[in-house]
Amino acid sequence: MAFNKIKPFLPLIIFGNIENLVLSSQGVIAGVNPLILACLSLTFVAFWLLVGTFGTRIAIKYADIIEFIGGFAIFVLGIQAMLTAFGIL
Repeated sequence: MAFNKIKPFLPLIIFGNIENLVLSSQGVIAGVNPLILACLSLTFVAFWLLVGTFGTRIAIKYADIIEFIGGFAIFVLGIQAMLTAFGIL
């Protein structure tokens, strides 16, 4: 079944979407053109869809490491977004 293949990456997929929202909010706070931001966001989502589709077979044995690194990156970007929103950075 296809779901069993992606099951180890499910938390990363969910938190990756949250990361995309965090990065978009950072762009809005920075005053980036929303049209450019939307185009770049869609481009990267499509790119990661292709990487995920074709790279899952290779990466499945490293799922735990990839999930940890992705989760850590999301955590750091969230902290950075909050500090930027409060004017600390």
